[in-house]
Amino acid sequence: MPAHAPSAAPIGVGIIGLSANGGWAARAHLPALAAVPGYELRALSASTPESARAAGEKYGVPLAFGSAAELVRRDEVDLVVVSVKVPHHRELVLAALEAGKAVLSEWPLGNGLAETEELAAVAEARGLRTFVGLQARSAPPVRYVRDLIADGYVGDVLSTSLIASGRGWGPLSQPGGAYLLDRRNGASLLTIPFGHTVDALTMTLGEFTDLNATMATRRPKVRDAATGEPARMDVPDQIAVNGVLEGGAVASVHFRGGLSRATNFHWEINGTAGDLLITGDSGHLQFGQVTVHGARGEETELAELPVPNSYDAALPALAGRSTEMAYTVAHAYEQIRADLTDGTHHAPDFAHAVRSHRLLDRIERAAGF
Repeated sequence: MPAHAPSAAPIGVGIIGLSANGGWAARAHLPALAAVPGYELRALSASTPESARAAGEKYGVPLAFGSAAELVRRDEVDLVVVSVKVPHHRELVLAALEAGKAVLSEWPLGNGLAETEELAAVAEARGLRTFVGLQARSAPPVRYVRDLIADGYVGDVLSTSLIASGRGWGPLSQPGGAYLLDRRNGASLLTIPFGHTVDALTMTLGEFTDLNATMATRRPKVRDAATGEPARMDVPDQIAVNGVLEGGAVASVHFRGGLSRATNFHWEINGTAGDLLITGDSGHLQFGQVTVHGARGEETELAELPVPNSYDAALPALAGRSTEMAYTVAHAYEQIRADLTDGTHHAPDFAHAVRSHRLLDRIERAAGF
């Protein structure tokens, strides 16, 4: 039997939000599940019976439902995946938990800290396994950087500096993206790219023990990219956080909306023995599309540090596919599979989501936003 093959029976998956018209579930979850042994996609639900039927036929999913309530009650479904807009997370996650199912929810888990704490408390009370889609920490380059730090590549970490662009939240709002502009919806530059990236940073270097923050909405009016019509934006498009991490390293993180003609992802880690640099084309570290460079000791020039093949060894179907949206999601699913079949705790759960939401809440309060 191959080393990557699961020893347990397949995990039956039901996806809430898989559409025949595309979307994140179709672009990321579907190919990710296909790349990870040990899963069977058995069910989906959509907003109407007609759209569910169309998706079931397109993707070959045997059970297609017009409501999430039908999906979560099916015995064939072991793991419910919630892949819809943030304002709908609470009701759908609660339905899955009340049905006694393990749940994987997209990040952010709740629309704010209070919802997240509620969902985590329900899951804990029912003794259910839960997972949250903070897949940046599952990305091979991020895990490689974490291991380099742990192995002493840079020595003692002195400081870290990160500057990144959010791609969205710039001068143009893309079709279907209007809900990202309204802070009431909980899907913003802070919660999405910043939230994913700062989670990977703290996994690698330790949590913030002290911080200060500044946030601003420098473009309160943007334009719809399709129609040219003006749209109001009240979420921050500038986020600057500085503070101290566990172990004493000084950290500075700046996210800005849109894209820059200069730098769109630049993360330095500076230590007593060496330096690391992680670069990419946007601040969405959850896609894992970054390059690692480093130098230490007597070396004066940075050189690329290719991610060792061992970080992909468990998933040979992903070979050569690191630029796909499914890449890091598949690595997250591999960790979830191990957690469900072996009882381990590799993937972030709802309790972890609470800690991450508390950090974002702390940043908002520090910024007076």
